[in-house]
Amino acid sequence: MQVTSLSVFRFDGIAARLWAFSQMGIARAALAREPDIGFWKLFGTGEGESFRPRPNFGVYAILATWPSETAARAGLAQGAVFRRYRAWAAETFTVYLATVSVRGAWDGRPPFERAPEVDLHAPFAILTRASIRPMKARAFWRGAPDIDARTAEEPAILFKRGMGEVPFLRQVTFSIWSDLDAMKAFAYRHPYHRDAARHAREREWFSEELFARFRVLGAEGCWGGVDPLSACPPVPLSIQRGVSRQPTLPLAAES
Repeated sequence: MQVTSLSVFRFDGIAARLWAFSQMGIARAALAREPDIGFWKLFGTGEGESFRPRPNFGVYAILATWPSETAARAGLAQGAVFRRYRAWAAETFTVYLATVSVRGAWDGRPPFERAPEVDLHAPFAILTRASIRPMKARAFWRGAPDIDARTAEEPAILFKRGMGEVPFLRQVTFSIWSDLDAMKAFAYRHPYHRDAARHAREREWFSEELFARFRVLGAEGCWGGVDPLSACPPVPLSIQRGVSRQPTLPLAAES
């Protein structure tokens, strides 16, 4: 079963931040040579916890797919790129994911393989990715909802991060929810996500989109000095039967 890892790193001090910024170019060749790694992406992040155009030079992330959870954990523990990132970082948080559903493409291909059997109990993660047309970028950022403000008091969101492959143009949101029902309730309570997505399609802001839902298999590290998943019940080691095919939208539901 394919497993996806997302590692987020916080860097303090000028030297560490300059090193991390340089790795957006330097680390690519080395990351491609990591054993067992499949699809991968290096990300910068925006100010705040969701996507914003102003960059945050203290936080970076690596997304990768692996042939199994064992390979993922070994790759992150032993891989040269990941070891260097951890050595420079002041804080690291990694989450391991099994794909429940995915729609769309990333660089022209589907990067995530849906797991054949997935436990539908808590916790869940949502990833959205959009490639913004350059001529539409100003309109997109002018109309983008302030997700930080609208999710700040939502107890079901355990972790969220806005990331970018290319500043202003290729944006990713990632969030972890305490359970699927809470995520759906948030989506129904706040239909601006659905409305924003419909508006984006009508205006043809995106040249490519992807929406993926994951089951959280486990996590390592802390963020903000705490374990983001501490509010969740223990994640069972076995993956039980059941696959949700409900669509999703940033951060919660897609129309």
